[in-house]
Amino acid sequence: MGEHGTWFDYLNRFSWWRDFNHSAEGALGRGWRGLAFQDSHFTLVPVLTTLIVIGFVLWGSMSFKRSTTASGGGVVPPRTMNLSNFMEMTAEGVYGLVEGGMGEHNAKRFFPLIGTLWIWVLFCNLIGLIPGFITPDDTINTNLALAAMVFVLTHYLGIREHGVGGYFKHFMGPVWWLAPLIFVIEIISHVARLLSLTFRLLGNMVADHKVVFTFTTLCPLFIPVPFYLLGILVCFVQALVFCMLTMVYLGMAVEHEEGHEAH
Repeated sequence: MGEHGTWFDYLNRFSWWRDFNHSAEGALGRGWRGLAFQDSHFTLVPVLTTLIVIGFVLWGSMSFKRSTTASGGGVVPPRTMNLSNFMEMTAEGVYGLVEGGMGEHNAKRFFPLIGTLWIWVLFCNLIGLIPGFITPDDTINTNLALAAMVFVLTHYLGIREHGVGGYFKHFMGPVWWLAPLIFVIEIISHVARLLSLTFRLLGNMVADHKVVFTFTTLCPLFIPVPFYLLGILVCFVQALVFCMLTMVYLGMAVEHEEGHEAH
């Protein structure tokens, strides 16, 4: 089954999976796994996993909101780490990162977007470490959709900040007779951002989860533990990199006018 072969090798250890596989083959034919996991561009398992991540993130957000409206208003921290506490810690950390990189004014504007991307990409990455799940970030559809959203928002916010003429003026460079060449280079660099956001996350997550589950299949006891820890680190780092690149692109789109105001 290609890159997902290790999933089936691992799941075949469980009787419930063998029974389910037998029933699915009887209803859909022996090729049902290829249809659901690999052969279709609109694959079944990543879509179901995406819905699970959405539900989990919504549950965590509502849990955090309830904790802030409960007795004490979230002033007194819980004795043990829980989901709402984790959400609060990550939100504070990401807000500090955005504020340090973009300033207080832009942090208030862009934190909802960057914070949402952080939570979404992080949990999409982490769920792929659970046997039986395939992270949505292992498919190009999810990554391309996220990258395209950031790409479109970057240019939309840049145009709204400076106007159409003012925004595209910086695509021409400072010297008029080099404007055609600079314009082509700028267009290529902006398209490269889209490809970079898409394939950086895709490549790292596919490689990370493939290594983890290869060792899990070969030796499911203690050997995979260091690789799971490394995999968790990679999940956090890749979510952070995606958010930092988004922050940089948004900052570059809106900084031109601010630079003139500073002067």
